[in-house]
Amino acid sequence: MSASFILLCIALYFGGLLLIAYITSRKSDANTYFIGNKASPWYAVAFGMLGDSLSGVTYISVPGNVINTQFSYLQLVLGYLVGYFIIAKVLLPLYYKMNLLSIYTYLETRFGRNTQKTGSFFFILSRTLGAAGRLYLAAGVIQFFVFDRFENIHIPFSVSVSVIIALMLLYTYKGGIKTLVWTDTFQSLFLVLGVVLSIAAIISNTDWSFSTAVSKLSHSSYSQVFFFDWHKSTFFFKQFLGGVFIAVTMTGLDQNMMQKNLSMSNLKDAQKNIYWFSITLVIVNFFFLSLGALLYLYQQEKGIPLPINEAGKILTDRVFPNLALNYLGAFAGLVFIIGLTAATFSSADSVLTTLTTSMYIDMFELDKKIHLTQTKKTFYRHFIHIGFAVLLWVCILVFNAINSKAIIDTILVIAGYTYGPLLGLFSFGIILKRKVNDKIIPAICIASPILTYLLSICLPMLSYELGNEIILLNGIITFVGLWLFSKKRETLALN
Repeated sequence: MSASFILLCIALYFGGLLLIAYITSRKSDANTYFIGNKASPWYAVAFGMLGDSLSGVTYISVPGNVINTQFSYLQLVLGYLVGYFIIAKVLLPLYYKMNLLSIYTYLETRFGRNTQKTGSFFFILSRTLGAAGRLYLAAGVIQFFVFDRFENIHIPFSVSVSVIIALMLLYTYKGGIKTLVWTDTFQSLFLVLGVVLSIAAIISNTDWSFSTAVSKLSHSSYSQVFFFDWHKSTFFFKQFLGGVFIAVTMTGLDQNMMQKNLSMSNLKDAQKNIYWFSITLVIVNFFFLSLGALLYLYQQEKGIPLPINEAGKILTDRVFPNLALNYLGAFAGLVFIIGLTAATFSSADSVLTTLTTSMYIDMFELDKKIHLTQTKKTFYRHFIHIGFAVLLWVCILVFNAINSKAIIDTILVIAGYTYGPLLGLFSFGIILKRKVNDKIIPAICIASPILTYLLSICLPMLSYELGNEIILLNGIITFVGLWLFSKKRETLALN
């Protein structure tokens, strides 16, 4: 498959996104941008959220890592179900009752302005680095397999990234959430098709029938789901509890995931969306893991060498791209590129809108500036939106300059440290009625990740390895810190 043909297909894909953006952004205003005029259909939001949850990192890393962790990732995903139930029953009713645009406005109501800014800061930090890391991974694959293959034409990585960021700006700049609801639905469709058709491509490139492939998969060493060695990071209860709190924090306490949920007309539709999304997410992740096992079974069947580094370690993130683009044929290669593009941009494009929302409402409080005209507010909103696009561009180029695969893994670990304080803040605010000095809360939230990191260094000395429960530990430390510096409301009222 030629690089020109792949590029043409990607261009047509983005043409579809731009068409959707044009249709949905006509006669748009601030209400359209922030909450989609409160008219988003729950089924479109539910399906579109798949793309937000399954990034380009997931698309490549989950199948590739099956050789190391088998299907243990499914333990984490099963925990998501409980986490999403908590979101539907606890968090969404709270957000709808308060009629929020930014969920961190709750922190201002409960604690004060400093706490609201602190929560927003942790979200902005985590989502900026995370989105940049995901885009860097996808842009690197597209650069290597497309732009670097053009003969007599050198297209620098910075130029290809600039084009990608510019395209994202074009279809998110005006319509905001209303546009993203439908572009994410479009992209989630291609993401799911990418996984399903990749599985079909593997089966068609062998003499296996579908039942044979299922039998090989179920009897392989890759298909083990449950692990009960408590010393390991794959221990069931670590993964399951980690999944519960990852879902609560990275969906329920995340402006990026919640903003589309708040764009529906009523709470009942928002809850219905979460229930159907959680079930679909489990099914799609099972397909991702099955794809990973089939990739390795296909590699063994055909005697294809695995990509390794100088130390002889398997480069798991290159297994899927290598087989799809070099061994499985033109159709599989095209499916892979489009699926990767969909997975990456559906999780990254919405970040521009939600980062803008958090900065506009939580940090600058522009929604409260009654002296500003609507035209001026729109100008500031557009300026912030473009500013975050430039910031993502800079971060991606920094990652490329460092040129370290480990940076992507680090980005994912950062989420555990940045979302933990949010878990502690929201759970303390909802569960307890105690009052905390708003001025001291930022210090508590900064100290919590530092203490968590120190524990992650010390615990292996006791033969315990921290895994996905790091968010829970971080949240507990924040919760305890808030309690230690809190007082009963009644006591304060007498003073």
